[in-house]
Amino acid sequence: MTGNRDESVADERLRGLPATSRRQEYSASTRRALVEVATELFTRRGYARTSLDEIVAGARVTKGALYHHFSGKQALFESVFESVEERAARDIQRAVRGHRDPWDKALGGLRAFLAVLQEPGYRRIVVADGPGVLGDERYREHEQRTTFGIVREIVSSVLISYDLEPSMVETFSRVFFGAMSAAGTAVCSAKDTRRASLEAEAAIAYILAGLRQMAESGVPLPKPDRLGADFDFIDDLDEVDQA
Repeated sequence: MTGNRDESVADERLRGLPATSRRQEYSASTRRALVEVATELFTRRGYARTSLDEIVAGARVTKGALYHHFSGKQALFESVFESVEERAARDIQRAVRGHRDPWDKALGGLRAFLAVLQEPGYRRIVVADGPGVLGDERYREHEQRTTFGIVREIVSSVLISYDLEPSMVETFSRVFFGAMSAAGTAVCSAKDTRRASLEAEAAIAYILAGLRQMAESGVPLPKPDRLGADFDFIDDLDEVDQA
């Protein structure tokens, strides 16, 4: 009943629009319906077990309408992937920017990311199916545009007290992003995702705590060209602990 009423209201609104606007609105509405139905089916059944016939039936459109918007199943999946990934990135960004202290930003972003991993759609579409369907290169391109940028922002803020070369900040960002990605895979593959999420948070928070201790104690980070020669920075940490 409600659905029919909503469709009637939409039809009345469309009839009041110029012909070109009506076509554009119908086209946008069709695309939204396809993406919404595909999101639900990809989440519930996975990419491999979902057919285009099921998607067009659920969206109440023809296959011709689908091919008008997407070149095929993979292109539709990529649109769904982008929607899910961008929504997750907005949630994480909101959590990060809700804090002023850079270390609180880092923990807030970590917790928001782990919360996103509890969503079945993100686990199935982004983590489980995304790399295989899109291919590694395309998958990394999407990451670069969304979640990696957030990690780089966090790392830059927590390392601001150090005079680091941009290349070193980039390296730190990629190392932490790798840790987050590995944590995401571990959580998604666990039988108890909530327990795995708590363990991942504890592990990464422990690493952040160590880095924070170094920063607040004034201990310099080791230079890349010194690592092979000595580890004086560890002695510096021991002196701080004894003090």
